[in-house]
Formats: sequence, structure tokens, C-alpha cells
Amino acid sequence: MKQRVYLYFVLTFVLGAVIGAVGFYLYAWYGGHWRRQANRGQFVQDLTRQLKLSEQQTSQLTQIMNDSRKKYDELHNQVRPQFEALRDQTDDQIRQILTPDQVPKFDELVRQWRARGLPPPPR
Repeated sequence: MKQRVYLYFVLTFVLGAVIGAVGFYLYAWYGGHWRRQANRGQFVQDLTRQLKLSEQQTSQLTQIMNDSRKKYDELHNQVRPQFEALRDQTDDQIRQILTPDQVPKFDELVRQWRARGLPPPPR
């Protein structure tokens, strides 16, 4: 009888660990935390294979993707200062409503978010 109780206990623990691990994996995957950034090379390979592109088409597609990336980077560099200014303005407005004791904690949170490359929670 004791062995059966221990067996049920161990099985319950193992099953809980497995379900927890699967749940965590699904949350992380579908939440976007483990997805890789879009890879242009993989994209070109996938289209080449799925659409049966010729070598000339593949070469043209590669050039299109490279040109598009350059334009995206240029646009991102143009707009980024505006986003940063708005973010800094918002941070300053938040600081104005905080007590002097809260400001250092807020500044530390902002530093942590930025160090991880994360935007702050929705404001």
C-alpha cells in the first residue's frame, strides 16, 4: 500500500513537471519569445523551393530583398529619433507624478527594460 502511494506521488510530480514544461514551451513559442528574426536567406530559399524559381529569379529575389532591407534600415534610422524623443517625453511625464522616493526605482526599471531591449509595459 505504501509503495502505491509513493508511486502515485512520483507520477503526479512527473506529470506536473511535464505539463508545466509543455505549457511553458507553448507560451514562450506562441508568445514570440523564442521565434527567430526573419532570415532573408531562409526566405529566399523557401520561396525558391516552393515556387520552383529559376536561378535568375532567385538572383532577382535576393537583390529585391537586399534593397528592401537597405530601405527599411534608412527609414528606421529616420524615424527612430522621433520614437526615442516621444519615449523620453513620456518617461519625464511619468517622473512628474512620482514621489522623490519612487523616481530612482522608476529610473532603474527603465534602465533594465532598455538593457534587455524591451519596451516598457504599455502606458
